[in-house]
Amino acid sequence: MAFKAEKVFVNLPVKDLNKSVEFFTKLGFEFNAQFTDENATCMIVNDNTFVMLLVENFFQTFTKKDISDAAKSTEVIVALSADSREQVDELVHKALAAGGKPSNDPADHGFMYAWSFQDIDGHLWELIYMDASAVQQA
Repeated sequence: MAFKAEKVFVNLPVKDLNKSVEFFTKLGFEFNAQFTDENATCMIVNDNTFVMLLVENFFQTFTKKDISDAAKSTEVIVALSADSREQVDELVHKALAAGGKPSNDPADHGFMYAWSFQDIDGHLWELIYMDASAVQQA
């Protein structure tokens, strides 16, 4: 039987939790106050997907490895689906206006459109719109 997680929690280290919350709030994300304190917050992506933003010192308690400096190296790209090309553009523009940095240029593959940005800690986020009607059914 295949393993299927009911919920996904992505954990990311951040330098300044308040600034990160402010940044992602400007993009339209909400946070679960029940799982928020001075060390962490739970950003709600959807009903089953969450991003835990953890202050670096607190994040370090979960691993024996060094924390990657996301401004210099990449360990993960968080990719989120969007409802339209316009929504992809809107969210990336919001991220850039809120202090994020450009990542890759928009990529238009016909049936799929993607664009990415770096958050204020350098983590990579990619927004993807895929036209389901243009994708061949398996």
